[in-house]
Amino acid sequence: MDTQISYSKWREHHRSILERLSNSDVFLLFSGGKDSSLCLHLMLEASQEFGFDLEAHAGAFPVHRYTDTERRRLGDYWEHRGVRVIWHTIEETDDGVENAPNPCLFCQKVRKKMLHTILSQSVENWEKLVLVPSYSLWDIASYAVEHLLGDVFSNGKDVGEERSKRFIETAQRFYPFASMKEGYSIFRPLVKYNGNDIVRAVKKQGIPFLSIPCKFKDYRPKRILERYYEKMALCFDYQQVLDFARRSLNLPDISSYDNIEKEEYFKNIF
Repeated sequence: MDTQISYSKWREHHRSILERLSNSDVFLLFSGGKDSSLCLHLMLEASQEFGFDLEAHAGAFPVHRYTDTERRRLGDYWEHRGVRVIWHTIEETDDGVENAPNPCLFCQKVRKKMLHTILSQSVENWEKLVLVPSYSLWDIASYAVEHLLGDVFSNGKDVGEERSKRFIETAQRFYPFASMKEGYSIFRPLVKYNGNDIVRAVKKQGIPFLSIPCKFKDYRPKRILERYYEKMALCFDYQQVLDFARRSLNLPDISSYDNIEKEEYFKNIF
């Protein structure tokens, strides 16, 4: 069933979490895509109502997507609305990603390194930090399919340490909120919403997003699956996806991540 995403409905569904964010330092991880753009829209409205500081941090990689014109266009829009996008650049060109056997894995490593730099330079009080990524319901449905095909249905030859690490990484993303032992939290505001609902909401609100597609998006299984969801007009129910993952995929409880040291968490899991 299609869901109309409005701030008022989203706020009521997440009120218990939003009330916990009062006086927090919220770092939203902004890519300029549709998901993170809607996420920034919702969190900006919530910051004014629930009283937390909001910063949008953007990693400008891969380089071909983030031209000066694109960055200026998006930055001007959000600054006009009251939040400045902090663009982080690194001394890395697209040569590495173009020559990598798997461009997406290379890009992920670059972005993880960039996130480590952002956090080390920007976080003053970890106990006040709330990190906001923009995973959607389509993302976690795709993680379920990935685990089902790659692990559960596999003949066993390729199921090993790397597949196990991958599942540990993706399993946490099924949950909207996590509180970690060093005081910081993770909030995923869009994890209950389908991709087509997000696109519809972005267009309805007139929110700009990156106009340059990633040249390497076809290497990502979840992007291939998204096209299938669009083609078949599929919509999922969050609770059904979560229940299936718990019952059939042995999805770990979010509490199993609580005590992971932050160095380990951001290096290998987040």
